[in-house]
Amino acid sequence: MNTKVTAMKGYLRHARRLMMLFGVDPRKTINTLRGLPPYWSDLRTLKRQQRTSNVCFPFGRPWPCLNERFSDSGTAKGDYFHQDLLIARRIFANSPKLHVDIGSRIDGFVAHVASFREIEVFDIRPLESNIPNVKFTRADLMGELDKALVDYCDSLSCLHALEHFGLGRYGDPVKFEGYLDGLNNMYMILKKNGKFYFSVPIGPQQIRFNAHRVFSVEHLLELFDGKYTIDIFSYVDDGGDLYENVQLTNSGVKDNFGCHYGCGIFEMTKL
Repeated sequence: MNTKVTAMKGYLRHARRLMMLFGVDPRKTINTLRGLPPYWSDLRTLKRQQRTSNVCFPFGRPWPCLNERFSDSGTAKGDYFHQDLLIARRIFANSPKLHVDIGSRIDGFVAHVASFREIEVFDIRPLESNIPNVKFTRADLMGELDKALVDYCDSLSCLHALEHFGLGRYGDPVKFEGYLDGLNNMYMILKKNGKFYFSVPIGPQQIRFNAHRVFSVEHLLELFDGKYTIDIFSYVDDGGDLYENVQLTNSGVKDNFGCHYGCGIFEMTKL
């Protein structure tokens, strides 16, 4: 019974993603319809109050916001929320000389770090805005690395970005092993004993074309072996909750810590 319920939930999530791909969010549509009656009721109430008020505050063009009454005050769950805040805290604590980021979220992690220090960002996508404390360079990290970038920095991050390398989602070249090229270039950019902050989706290994890859924890450990020591491993589970500083036990690694689409977060030191 539980298997059938889980499968049904999976189908519903998939159907919702397909609808959202074409600009239809069924949850938002339902809540918008639910918000219509209270909208009209609140409008009538406010207009009655206006007639008895001495304050001149006329009504302008209507701007209905119909679904926010059914939402939370904010989202304090999920991969991006937890990883961005966690790694920004770690960079603040470690205070590196030069921190470089590869492809992480500008309006999340990069903004967190830029609030207290300078950060250099490399991304295949353009960035039109000028942001204080952010030096931006457009670059393809799957290509041949500029020799000037070898042993370039003592601190490097790549958060929820490597899984997209080589899938063409952002106009990048399609390369089946593009993520390996990216990892090798990141290894060369980082100085010996430098810190590497890294995250990707974890679960049963697969490509969900053309959105992303999902990495098994076992494969990730193979990629890091002989190159980095893992200082701290944390993860965000499928429900969006953070588990910080978790032991990499054999059972956890084999089971991907119970994740099908979670987020593995690594703080490592280059050997």
